[in-house]
Parts: sequence; C-alpha cells; structure tokens
Amino acid sequence: MQSTEKFSKVFVGTMTWGSWGKQLSKQGMIGLMEHCLENGLTTFDHADIYGDYTTEAEFGKAFAESGIDRTQIQLVSKCGIQMTSGRDNHLKHYEYGKDYIIWSAEESLRKLNTEYLDLFLLHRPSPLMHPSEIGEAIDHLLESGKIRQFGVSNFTPSQIALLESVVEVKANQVEFSLTHTAPMYDGTFDDCLANKRLTMAWSPLGQVFREENAQTVRINKTLSQLVDKYGVDESQVLLAWMLRHPAVPRPVIGTTTKERINSSAKAAQLDLELQDWFALLEASQGHEVP
Repeated sequence: MQSTEKFSKVFVGTMTWGSWGKQLSKQGMIGLMEHCLENGLTTFDHADIYGDYTTEAEFGKAFAESGIDRTQIQLVSKCGIQMTSGRDNHLKHYEYGKDYIIWSAEESLRKLNTEYLDLFLLHRPSPLMHPSEIGEAIDHLLESGKIRQFGVSNFTPSQIALLESVVEVKANQVEFSLTHTAPMYDGTFDDCLANKRLTMAWSPLGQVFREENAQTVRINKTLSQLVDKYGVDESQVLLAWMLRHPAVPRPVIGTTTKERINSSAKAAQLDLELQDWFALLEASQGHEVP
C-alpha cells in the first residue's frame, strides 16, 4: 500500500485549469505542471466532472507530451456526481453502482493517460450507496492495480464507517478553512487521526478574500499583524494555520498563478506559534476559546 508520505503537503487542484476557469492551452498546462514540480507540489487533484467532464482529458494530453516521469507525480481523481452538462442526464444525481465505479475509474485512466491512479475518491455521499457494491468495485480496482488507494470526499465519519464494513478507506477530502472550521468539531478530523487517514481540504482559503463580513474583517485584522511578524503573505499564514492541525489536512489549492503557487509551497515551512494559531481561531469565532 502506498504511503501517504508520497503525496505533497500541498495538493494542486485542477478544477479551474480547463473550461471552468482559465482554459489553459496544452502548453500552458505543461508549463504549469513543470512549475508545480519545481516548487515541490507533486500531487494533482482531479474529478471526472471538472470542465463538464473535459479537463481530465486536456490534462492527460498535456501530461503525455510533457515528458514528466509518472513516478514523480501523484494523480488523484473522483467519481460519482452526475451532471446535466456533459452527459445525458435530466437532473443532477449520484451514481455508485459497481459497474459504473469501475467504468468511471477506467475513463479517468484513459483520459489522464496513466495506468493507475494514486488515489481514487467517491466525490460525495449518496443516500442510495450500497457498501457491498462499492466494496466489490474498489476491490476489483485495487487488485487490478488500476488504483493504489481508495478514499472519499465530503463524507461524515459514520458514512466512512459504513464503507469500512467492506473496504478500507484511506483518505477523506472535506471543506476546511479558517472560515469553515466544522471538521475540527464534528468528528471528521478525529476520525482521520484515529484511523490514520490522509486528510485533504478543499477551499483552504475559505471566504477570507471573497467576502467582507464581521468574521473576515476580524480575520484580516489578525492576519495583518501576523504577516508583519513572520514576513510572509496572508495566504501563507492561512495555509500554515491549517497545516498546524494534528490531522495535517493537505490544502488543495485552486490557483493557476505561478506566484501564488510559489507562495503556497512555502507555507508548509511556516511554523506558527501556538498563541498565534489560537489568535486566528479566536478571530474566526469572534470570541476567546471557552
């Protein structure tokens, strides 16, 4: 079983690489991949739905021409969400039948131009998911070498426990940031720590730079003090705050800007002092800890 240490401390999210964002050219993707590797960011996070089911293939074509050694990167993808755009569906829903899971993983392999996925996730829980059927699909993918590890995204500890009655769950990717701290209190991170699951966090900067409200005003005030103290930028402090948690949730960054990628990579080396960590938590909550 592949060690979680193979994954980089910061994940590169690809959701906005294609039609859902920057619409990068093939050469643009190659250049961005190379830049990420130069900065120690080796793990690329995908989902079949990105770009209305097109971004994996665009990334795969770029990867095939890049000359990058497959053993030097880790590829993550997800399945299960059924969109109305890009497929013949009349409403959004979830699909976790055995045959579909296997087909979806194989489609991701084909599109990404790779023989295996380092990590394969179920994207969101479905009320109709049947653990034994999922287990059969994942066992097939693991035994055939098409995936190295299996995990989930946006699952609660009880939903993971349901799946673990039939198959080992090695990772969970959830929303987590200074403006969305629920995983620290709802058992999600406790479950990851207790069961040694790889923990990943999407939207790691939260709403700090997107919205102006009482919470973000407080956070930005504290951030401005810490930026001066540590000589770094605001996003580095936010990512360092996240990485300070014992579960070490790996932030999945969404930027395609090279300067911000550089900054994000350096966040893993920033060690926030204990009281500074709690100062940010206090700013988020609007009161001192009980």
